[in-house]
Amino acid sequence: MKNGKRNTDLRERLLDFSVSVLKFLTTLPYRKEYDVLRFQLSKSATSIGANYEEAQSSTYKEFIQKVRIALREANETKYWLEIIK
Repeated sequence: MKNGKRNTDLRERLLDFSVSVLKFLTTLPYRKEYDVLRFQLSKSATSIGANYEEAQSSTYKEFIQKVRIALREANETKYWLEIIK
């Protein structure tokens, strides 16, 4: 698989993940205690792809930094999903 194809595939998968999380959030009960979970999970899940997207037009050093941010957001997303579980 060529590098460009791999980047496109990851971009699409991250976009699909963000959309899936946002759809999942609509299934949570509409009670006050879930408000913070909806807010934090929506921010962290969509931030993964946004940071990866931004990294695509960065210098090498900036690319590494933005991908690290995306990884931190992915870890945060995992945390919020574990709480919901």
